[in-house]
Amino acid sequence: MEKKKVVIGMSGGVDSSVAAWLLQRQGYEVMGVTMQIWQDEDPDTEAENGGCCGLSAVEDARRVASALGIPYYVMNFKKDFKERVIDYFMDEYLRGRTPNPCIACNRYVKWESLLQKSLAIGADFIATGHYAQVEQLPNGRYAVKRSKTAAKDQTYALYNLTQEQLSRTLMPVGAYTKEEIRSMAEELGLLVAKKPDSQEICFVPDKDYARFIEEHAGRKIPEGNFVWTDGTVIGRHKGITHYTVGQRKRLGLSMGRPVVVTKICPDTNEVVIGEEQDVFCQSLRANRLNWMAAEQPKGEARFLAKIRYNHKGALCSVRMTGEHEAECIFDEPVRAVTPGQAVVFYDGDYVAGGGTII
Repeated sequence: MEKKKVVIGMSGGVDSSVAAWLLQRQGYEVMGVTMQIWQDEDPDTEAENGGCCGLSAVEDARRVASALGIPYYVMNFKKDFKERVIDYFMDEYLRGRTPNPCIACNRYVKWESLLQKSLAIGADFIATGHYAQVEQLPNGRYAVKRSKTAAKDQTYALYNLTQEQLSRTLMPVGAYTKEEIRSMAEELGLLVAKKPDSQEICFVPDKDYARFIEEHAGRKIPEGNFVWTDGTVIGRHKGITHYTVGQRKRLGLSMGRPVVVTKICPDTNEVVIGEEQDVFCQSLRANRLNWMAAEQPKGEARFLAKIRYNHKGALCSVRMTGEHEAECIFDEPVRAVTPGQAVVFYDGDYVAGGGTII
């Protein structure tokens, strides 16, 4: 029987490298691909800043592919990445929201764009080194399942994948812990076995989002007023792109006590400041919903919801308030519900669905 063909996205890191080997061991015909997304044409800048997809990543991935004896290619996704990720990232911040660019990248670039190109060259599946698992449930739907290791679980950033994408996706790393993956890499003699994980947003490696936005928008983001929750002006802020809901540090305010960003108002160019208790709430609204393990609820449904990547999750009730909008009411108040971030609903170990907090 002819082997099934799989294209694996290789970032030059240990996870995708071992994923490629695991797929080989499972009997697939494996092809490695690195997605070229970095926008700067200067090689030195690209090598320094390219994160998981820069020139150094390409060289590491190429060496791993050679060691495994699999074909390897670099595919250009710069246009897709700029339109779907960078432009979205900038637009959201300028609207006073806090986006998650990795979710957009997963949905529209790492899956949609890579999947279409892979199918066009005869592949049956695509694969990644994410710490998550894909399963087809008894109801026939495909869903993302939590990985074996809670410390590295990456299901939150994958909630927006479609049924078609999931049906063509393999994630072999999700069945192992990070320690097991590194141990396999060392046994295989892979040069990336001890390579540290990438922590930052790949296109803003210095984490200075405000500077990045000003440079790419070609304009200075105006300063404005810090206001207290009652509207009283208490200081000047550096521009709304410097702040996010729940932020306590780098505010430059001398209030004599800890204070926190409670709201960002792009229409008035104000950043609202309050006490810690002001940033807790018991409900949120979300749109752009994607239902995965579950069909769209017809009545009220119970889930565990995560409102950011490192949130441990909170029990809630969810009901639809429109065709593409839902209300989520938590059993207990949660801290710093942030417009632009994702809320992801879990049914046990499976991602039931999620949406964008509005």
